[in-house]
Amino acid sequence: MAELTLSSKNPTGVKVDALVVGTQTTSDGVAVVGDDLPRDVVAELEALAPALGITGARDEVRTVPAGAHLKAGVLVLTGLGARDGSGSFPAETLRRAAGAAVRELTGASSVAVALPAADEAEVAAIAEGALLGAYSFTRYRDAAGAASTKTAGGVSTIEVLTSLARGAKAKAAVERAATIAAAVHATRDLVNTAPNDLFPAAFADIAKAAAKGTGVKVTVLDEKALAAGGYGGILAVGQGSSRGPRLVKVSYSPSRPHAKVALVGKGITFDSGGISIKPAKGMEAMKSDMAGAAAVLHTVLAASRLGLPVAVTGWLCLAENMPSGTAQRPSDVITIRGGKTVEVLNTDAEGRLVMADGLVAAIEENPDVVLDVATLTGAQMVALGTRVSAVMGTESVRSEVVAAAESAGEQFWPMPLPEELAASMKSKVADIANIGDRFGGMLVAGLFLQEFVGSTPWAHLDIAGPSFNEGSAFGYTPVGGTGVAVRTLVELLEARAAK
Repeated sequence: MAELTLSSKNPTGVKVDALVVGTQTTSDGVAVVGDDLPRDVVAELEALAPALGITGARDEVRTVPAGAHLKAGVLVLTGLGARDGSGSFPAETLRRAAGAAVRELTGASSVAVALPAADEAEVAAIAEGALLGAYSFTRYRDAAGAASTKTAGGVSTIEVLTSLARGAKAKAAVERAATIAAAVHATRDLVNTAPNDLFPAAFADIAKAAAKGTGVKVTVLDEKALAAGGYGGILAVGQGSSRGPRLVKVSYSPSRPHAKVALVGKGITFDSGGISIKPAKGMEAMKSDMAGAAAVLHTVLAASRLGLPVAVTGWLCLAENMPSGTAQRPSDVITIRGGKTVEVLNTDAEGRLVMADGLVAAIEENPDVVLDVATLTGAQMVALGTRVSAVMGTESVRSEVVAAAESAGEQFWPMPLPEELAASMKSKVADIANIGDRFGGMLVAGLFLQEFVGSTPWAHLDIAGPSFNEGSAFGYTPVGGTGVAVRTLVELLEARAAK
C-alpha cells in the first residue's frame, strides 16, 4: 500500500509527479478549488475548462500540464460536483474525488492531494479515498504485464496537503484511515485471488498468517472437528469438493470490553452451484463468493490494530461448492449444528447452509449482537443493483448498520423480513427447506437465517452485488473485489465502543 503523510506545504511549490486539486460545478460554469494556487493558474484553467470538456462533475478526472507556475509534473483535476447547503462538500464526495484521481494515475510515483478540508474528519476522508484509489492487484501478471496495465499500482507516496497537518487529531484520524484502507486492500486481495489458490484450507492458513503479531487468536476446525461438532451445513456444502471445508474462528479479546460482537462471514471459495449447477456465465465471478468471510477476517484484525475496547469474534464459514459423485443432492436432509434439520431443494442455495452453522456457533457464546455478512443472493442485485447492499434483521441493529454505513461512505438499504414469506420454506420431511418463494428471494434467505439466531439481536448484510465490481472502475472502487462492508463494520464497532 502507498505511504501517506500529511503536509502543510503550499501546493505551488510541492515537487511531486502529480498534484491533485478539485473542480466544482457552479452557476457560472466550473471553478477550480485551490485557494493556494496562483491566481493566473486558476483563471487559465477555468477559462479553458469548456474547451477541455471539464464540468466539475463528481467522478470526473482530467490531467493537464502543470505549467511553469507549479513544481509538480502534472496537474490532476478531480470533480467535486456542487457544494451542499452548508457551503462545503460531504466527506464521501471528498473521499471519492481523491480516490478517483489517484486511481486514474499511471506513471506517477509521488502524488500530492490538495482538496478542501475544513476539519480532521474531512482530512481523513481525503486520505482514505486516496489510499483506496491507489489499490492494484497484479499477483498474476509478470513484470511487463503489471507495468503495462493501467492501474495506480505505481503510486508509492501520497501527501495530503492541509493546514491541519501538524494537529494531533488530524494525525490520529489519518492513522485510522490508513488502518481501514489496509483492511479493505487485504479484503480485495482475497476476493481477487484465483480459486485454485484460495480454497478453504488455504484461506485458513492466510487467516493464521495475517493474525500473527496482532493478539488475535485463530482456531481452525477441519472436517473431523466439523463432524464431531455437528456442523452439518458446512460439511454438506463442502462434501462435493476434493478440498475439504473449514470453520475458522478469529477472536479479538481486549481486557474489559465495552461490548461483545460476533461476525459471521460466508466463505464459499468457489460456487459452481453444486449438483444444481449454475450456467457457465453465472460462474465467472464466483471466486468472489467468499467476500463476506474476507470482510469479517479483516474487520476483526482492524479492530485489533485500532485497539478498540470491543470483543470481536469472527466466524469464517469456508467451503467449496462443487458437483461430484460425493456432492450433496437435491432432496438430501442435513442437520445444522444445534439439531435443526434442513431439506436441501437446491444445492445452489448453499450459502445459507454454511451460515446457519456459523450463526449457531456464534450465538452459543452469548454475544451482545451478531452480524452476518454474505454474498447470499442474486435477488439482492435484482432489488438494489450492484452498488447498494441490503441489511435485514432486528430493527435496532438494522438501523445501527445503516447509520454506520452512512458515516463510513458505504450504501446499505434496510429491507423487511415479511412473516408470510417464511411459509414458503415449509418442508414435508424436515424442519425447514433451504429455498422458498422466488419472488422476494433475498428476503426469504434472510428469513431462513433468522431461524438460527433465536432472540439474539442480529442483522444480515447481503453484499452479493457490491462485493465484486464486474463493470468499470469508479471513484475509489476498482474492477474486481471492492472490500465492501469492512468500513461499515469497523464504524459500527467504534460506535459500540463509544457507548
